[in-house]
Amino acid sequence: MSCGIDNVFDARLTAEELRTRISQHDYLYYILNQPEVSDFEYDQLMQQLRAIEDHYPEIITPDSPTQRVPGAPVEGFPVVEHRLPMLSLANAMNPEQLEAWYRRVRSLAEVDQFDMVCEPKIDGLAVALVYEDGRFTQGATRGDGRRGDNITPNLKTIRSVPQRLRVDHAPQRFEVRGEVYLPKPAFQRLNEQLLDRGEQIFANPRNAAAGSLRQKDPAKTAGRGLDIWIYQLGWADGEYPRTHWDTLHWLKDMGFRVNPHITMASDLEAVEAYYRQWEERRHQLEYEIDGMVVKVNEFRLQDRLGTVGREPRWAIAYKFPPIQATTKLLRIEINVGRTGSLNPFAILEPVQVGGVIVRKATLHNEEDIRRKDIREGDTVIVQRAGDVIPQVVGPVVSKRTGQEKEFRTPSRCPRCNSKVVRLPDEAMSYCTNPACPAQVFRWLTHFTSRGATDIDGLGERWCAVLLSRGLIADPADIYGLTREQLLELDRMGPALADKILRNIEASKQRPLSRLLFALGIRHVGSEIATLLANEMGSLDRIASASVEELAAIEGIGPKIATSIHEYFRTPRNLEIIEKLHRAGVRMEDEERPRTRAGPLSGKTFVITGSLESMPRSRAEELLRSLGAKTADSVTKKTDYLVVGEAPGSKLQKAQQYDTKLLDEAALLSLLEENGVKTA
Repeated sequence: MSCGIDNVFDARLTAEELRTRISQHDYLYYILNQPEVSDFEYDQLMQQLRAIEDHYPEIITPDSPTQRVPGAPVEGFPVVEHRLPMLSLANAMNPEQLEAWYRRVRSLAEVDQFDMVCEPKIDGLAVALVYEDGRFTQGATRGDGRRGDNITPNLKTIRSVPQRLRVDHAPQRFEVRGEVYLPKPAFQRLNEQLLDRGEQIFANPRNAAAGSLRQKDPAKTAGRGLDIWIYQLGWADGEYPRTHWDTLHWLKDMGFRVNPHITMASDLEAVEAYYRQWEERRHQLEYEIDGMVVKVNEFRLQDRLGTVGREPRWAIAYKFPPIQATTKLLRIEINVGRTGSLNPFAILEPVQVGGVIVRKATLHNEEDIRRKDIREGDTVIVQRAGDVIPQVVGPVVSKRTGQEKEFRTPSRCPRCNSKVVRLPDEAMSYCTNPACPAQVFRWLTHFTSRGATDIDGLGERWCAVLLSRGLIADPADIYGLTREQLLELDRMGPALADKILRNIEASKQRPLSRLLFALGIRHVGSEIATLLANEMGSLDRIASASVEELAAIEGIGPKIATSIHEYFRTPRNLEIIEKLHRAGVRMEDEERPRTRAGPLSGKTFVITGSLESMPRSRAEELLRSLGAKTADSVTKKTDYLVVGEAPGSKLQKAQQYDTKLLDEAALLSLLEENGVKTA
């Protein structure tokens, strides 16, 4: 897939914007269970980002959505560290993409033919169940892939989760992974009950399952009618079969609920036949599926293929095409984001799309609405790819009556009535009032989020309460909160108040890059924030830098430099930074390792993969002690790429530039030749 961008600067900027949008949708979908875009639209964003990163591997960041599993542990549950990461799956949206995956597997595994296991792709919530001596001892959500919520009491309420295994030959300790879901009849009953009580209903069974598993009271979970399919062995301390197919039947014999519709396929023709069969029959099932999962059967080949970013190379999700319906677009409303962006969304006449009632859909911006010629009052085609809020495909022009109204972005902010502007070369319109209540709320939730200052416990709910009570008006006010103020809030107990205050205090010492990201400077995502912090070292230096100085930093062009420069010329921003400074928030990094003169002066090294003899940070420190410069990404100026175990995309980029490659043994020899002892 071509990315359509011909220079690294534009690629970096576009990728950062995509990462921000995708991360926001991940939060809405996985944490709040309130999706605002269709699965199809989300997949398109991911494919666009992946295409850019494939073409420009040097711009890949560790926190990119392509490199991690979306989601995060939720406040209120103990956190579980997964022994092995719970990965996400790459998607194939058509036969060509499936065939491309098949060819890659053959090439990387160095085989001409391999067996595959095909399984229905259940639309639920992934969980990991640990068994010790035949008893269920711990259950957790996937979370961010490495850490999830310990929801053992809630999982014990699901009747199909075995509490004790039926056999004596199970490994002493092992983990299985599965998908918790809400059957269609249970979903319908739940929403009817919520409507009767005047409460908000769930958008789809997947969100209902997630919400049910995260109940603080297990009795509420028990009443929801959840079920589970086990689809994989996570790990085991003991013997287990050598193929995925045999393992599923082995787990079934132990008493686990394994889907009866799994099948073996020896070629793509068999995979396609299975796919077509369930695309036609999916609505006969009592649960939602949005595609199928194809897995390499032999564990030996799975190990050889490994993973890339957040995804195993040995499996892929082959998604069903979107389901469409028509309905009336009643009106277009506006959400205001943390940077002031005006984000339109459609209010729809309720319509059933593939068994789910949908009422609204996100619209990108005025330009997208105009391009599709979508008008208020139109009969529109909506589609659902997966079971989330759909996208508006376009209007049914033949059904227009002449009463439809063209949409225009308001000239005044719908939340604060301030002037709205649209900047040159940007598709979004913005509220010009930095004190807009909607902006401040979104900024606060961003400022306290895990990737920023990470104030655990101070999530959206409490930010909204603190704002409404007038206790805070901007992020700097968080540092003035007292225990007495918190305890006056409804449902705020001493333990939670103390936890929030501890985490507020700890947040003062986050690295400079995290503070820069938290400030919400337009176009400054986590990667740009890291570049700034590494190059400048302190907030004062960044604030006093000229546009030219900022643009000279590799990876930061004129547009981003101008945005940063203007941010630090805005009086209100400077007032907030001064308040943060008085509160004791750290505004400079500790003295960074400086490059000294030595035999490797003038040479730039990049390390990819893991080293057996030492951590990468130690290797970089030793190289700098000899005068070398170390960097995080490969460019034309890189002299050497040190290639460790399981190298990433930097290797591919280095090969394009003909960069000299060193394996770990060569690195150790180079260090020892120059008088550095590594043992």
